[in-house]
Amino acid sequence: MKKNKKIVLAYSGGLDTSIILKWLQENYDSEVIAYTADIGQEMDRKKIVKNAKKLGVKKIIINNLKNTFVKEYVFPMIRGHAIYEGVYLLGTSIARPLIAKDQIKVAKKFKAFAVSHGSTGKGNDQVRFELGYHYFGPKIKVIAPWRIWKLKSRTDLINYAKKHNISIPKDKKGAPPFSVDDNLFHTSTEGKVLENPKNSAPEFIFQRTTSPEKAPNKPTYVSIGFKNSDPVSINGKKLNPEKLLEKLNQIGGKNGVGRVDLVENRFIGIKSRGVYETPGGTLLLIAHRAMESVTLDKDTMHKKDSIMPRYAELIYNGYWFSKERFKLQKIVDLKRTKVNGSIKLKLYKGNVTIQSRVTKSSAYSMKKVSFEENKTFNKSNVERFIKFHKNKL
Repeated sequence: MKKNKKIVLAYSGGLDTSIILKWLQENYDSEVIAYTADIGQEMDRKKIVKNAKKLGVKKIIINNLKNTFVKEYVFPMIRGHAIYEGVYLLGTSIARPLIAKDQIKVAKKFKAFAVSHGSTGKGNDQVRFELGYHYFGPKIKVIAPWRIWKLKSRTDLINYAKKHNISIPKDKKGAPPFSVDDNLFHTSTEGKVLENPKNSAPEFIFQRTTSPEKAPNKPTYVSIGFKNSDPVSINGKKLNPEKLLEKLNQIGGKNGVGRVDLVENRFIGIKSRGVYETPGGTLLLIAHRAMESVTLDKDTMHKKDSIMPRYAELIYNGYWFSKERFKLQKIVDLKRTKVNGSIKLKLYKGNVTIQSRVTKSSAYSMKKVSFEENKTFNKSNVERFIKFHKNKL
């Protein structure tokens, strides 16, 4: 290969991607560009730059995508009430398409012949990244080290890191860390003791939620305002998407909201156990459903519910940029302009209950539902209604 060949690596500054960076340098006669997408994960910019420079990297790019991530990826997904296999709010899944899109943009800017990622050969993320790469840069080569190198385990990685003087981080107990993914929407923790489903998750792994037992003894109340189906304010104060989700994460996390321990079915056919924390997202999902309940008609709501499992599965499998997901998003957003108002929630030791729904929408009629006698609902029509459906049995 020519010396001016370039590879753009999705680089976090951590152990895995630092090893990959060194491995790429050893196995490809190319310049490696370290690319980091800032989507609200816990990150140390100085450490990323320092670690990359230590490995001889000249171009280090860190792009702030937080507001774009929340506005153009998280919010549309919340509008679709996307939940995978009944519990997972798709925090990792929804982040990968944006990273892939921006990484290809960087690759095109610097005329790189290839992009690379640190996803393992057993996980979903390799699919999510590479479907995104293909959509935006079908002619750009993809290098997936975990599928081609001889390093087969976490032990191999640690030995490789020691050989090349790459620093090995420790967890809170002084051991090599769990596999952690985080962004502004969620945190996921996998590996080690969690791999055995009979083991309880140790409390120290939780990063953004207080345990319900240690949450405040008094309830917290929060009001979320919606406009055109998107959240726009908290307790009457307007906030941009990034700040709004940050605030809800703080409020929800403090009250022990948003913890999920699940065994999921990965796209490639393996079952995986993980612990996810999505405090702000949990509040948004509950509030949004409550908002729609008083602003949308039955047929629209039920149609959305009927497509949700497929919509969620597409996101989980990495098909955010697929024609099918675009088509379903149109159904999700068909009457979004009607979803306006505010929802007040009560948070108490991990529980969330709805306190009030306020809207100018006429979809909910107090006159029709009142137990007081009124002329707005013709009860004589009910007999014909029941008779019609009897004939369908």
